[in-house]
Amino acid sequence: INMGSRHFLTLKDLSRKELKKILLRAAQLKEEHKKGVIYQPFIGKVMAMIFEKSSTRTRVSFETGMAQLGGSALFLSPNDTQLGRGECTEDSARVISSMVDIIMMRTFSQRYIENFALHSSVPVINALTDDHHPCQLLADMQAFIELRGDIEGKKVTWIGDGNNMCQTYMHAAGMLDFQLKIGCPRGFEPQETISDELKENVTLVHDPVEAVAGADLVITDTWTSMGQESEKILRKKSFKDFQVNESLMEKSNERSLFMHCLPAYRGEEINDTIMDSGYSAVWLAAENRLHSQKALIEFLLSEKKLK
Repeated sequence: INMGSRHFLTLKDLSRKELKKILLRAAQLKEEHKKGVIYQPFIGKVMAMIFEKSSTRTRVSFETGMAQLGGSALFLSPNDTQLGRGECTEDSARVISSMVDIIMMRTFSQRYIENFALHSSVPVINALTDDHHPCQLLADMQAFIELRGDIEGKKVTWIGDGNNMCQTYMHAAGMLDFQLKIGCPRGFEPQETISDELKENVTLVHDPVEAVAGADLVITDTWTSMGQESEKILRKKSFKDFQVNESLMEKSNERSLFMHCLPAYRGEEINDTIMDSGYSAVWLAAENRLHSQKALIEFLLSEKKLK
């Protein structure tokens, strides 16, 4: 069924070379944007943005990105389209993709987006599922490279839940060849299938201090992700020793950076001051969502043209 479009459903939909190419291009687009260069290769192109989960940065960055590239974006939520009334995925995918040029989707199930992409005649971008969040990874890597150069061979630490962001970092460790240490409480580990295939690049520990020792980059995320609200009290208890604050960061490398994909809950996974400390690259990574996604859109739409 697949109609030959390139999709971006996990980081592994790119080759290592393509990933590096997109990161390089993101930096160029950012520089040109800062200089006020107008670059609009996609006049008349339309992106459908399908949101089953709420969003701030994803919506703003994709909508702005499409506008800056000369195109436009449509916001579709299940509340005001047939998507929320149980129209079958295949039908929605066929119809929507027959009218637009590219689709961005934020949804719960990875299987759902994969099925949707299978029946879409245009590229589909994963803007977050329960299993993966590859767009944020692009922005984080762009920020690291901007501040510290190549990440190959560096030590990266994930603190907290073995969630979608953690699993995307695991893929990145294999593709960009850095060492990833995951520090999470017992029972909150990432999927074993991913851990098993990435043994050379990924280590799992249950002690946050051991995890951050010597790290060049430390990342965390909210303890309770969208859809897990009922587990909030249990999670707070399990994660209480896993807060990222200055005293934890002091155990990392002296030039280490801290990132968080946001939204952040001060007083839980981080303290009040870490995001505004000298370690923080949080705001830079957030801003880079715009530029790295523009590079991704350009890559996917030009790949489509070449077919």
